[in-house]
Amino acid sequence: MPSPITQGTPPYAIEAYGITKSYGRRGKPAVRVLDHLDLRVGHGSVFALLGPNGAGKTTAVRILATLTTADSGTARVAGYDVVADRSAVRRAISLTGQFAAVDETQTGEENLRMMARLTGLSRPAARRRAEELLERFGLTGAARRPARTYSGGMRRRLDLAAGLVGSPEPGVFFLDEPTTGLDPRSRQELWEVVRGLAEHGASVLLTTQYLEEADRLADRIALLDRGRVAAEGSAADLKGRVAGHRLDLVLTSRDAYLRLTGRAVHHSPETLTLGVPTDGSAAHVRALLDEIDPAGTEVDRFTLHSATLDDVFLALTSEVPARV
Repeated sequence: MPSPITQGTPPYAIEAYGITKSYGRRGKPAVRVLDHLDLRVGHGSVFALLGPNGAGKTTAVRILATLTTADSGTARVAGYDVVADRSAVRRAISLTGQFAAVDETQTGEENLRMMARLTGLSRPAARRRAEELLERFGLTGAARRPARTYSGGMRRRLDLAAGLVGSPEPGVFFLDEPTTGLDPRSRQELWEVVRGLAEHGASVLLTTQYLEEADRLADRIALLDRGRVAAEGSAADLKGRVAGHRLDLVLTSRDAYLRLTGRAVHHSPETLTLGVPTDGSAAHVRALLDEIDPAGTEVDRFTLHSATLDDVFLALTSEVPARV
């Protein structure tokens, strides 16, 4: 069990212990969205909260970004308590939601200069800051075009740049499902931006429903299921928890499929295919086949492949999130 937050500079950019949050209407029982959530995000890293809709991802971000208050628990972001030092937390973070919050009637340059002025920069300083961020986020060529002409990926990059205008760098970024609604090319572009933030020393907490996104971007992943962390670790660590490989078996009959379904981490009733964990060695594969089908009549064919985050979710949570 993690120890409670103590005074002084913490070793983590984000740390939370025992965060609980419930919502309810008058006359109806409250629904617990977060159930004693613990998180620790290292400096200069990308941490993914992975889970299906309703798992509690956005609520966790809102609490850590001081937009709502937990019912119980403690949290510190960039060294500041999210309740006692709310203003300091807000100065240290950048928050990007599921939809780009830019003024589409203004140009990219105008958006950033406006944000810079709102944070108190002088006109010359605001102009310089806008130019720096436009170059950093690959938007210099589109700086004087209205944001409404930008692609979805460009608007998201502009949104991220706007979040950096007044925040001290490297800073802490909260990205709440930032690639929702983006096409594959725009999603890839945003992934490059997120990697660049971490390379510049920023700490990124990313929420996503997309398995591949977490696999590609995150140094560590927490699998959220019904408000709790079902598992946490690197993508390789999590895959290793359900075995390093998966043996997919195509059964010869529905009876055989139903008899063996309880031990599988992957199910495809349409094709009578079950996936069972294995270490991938020839000895273990032979042993599994002998155990599952001693008579050699129930397995039609099999394939071996590395475990995926799909397998982790099927084994450790109640629902599988979306693929990219």
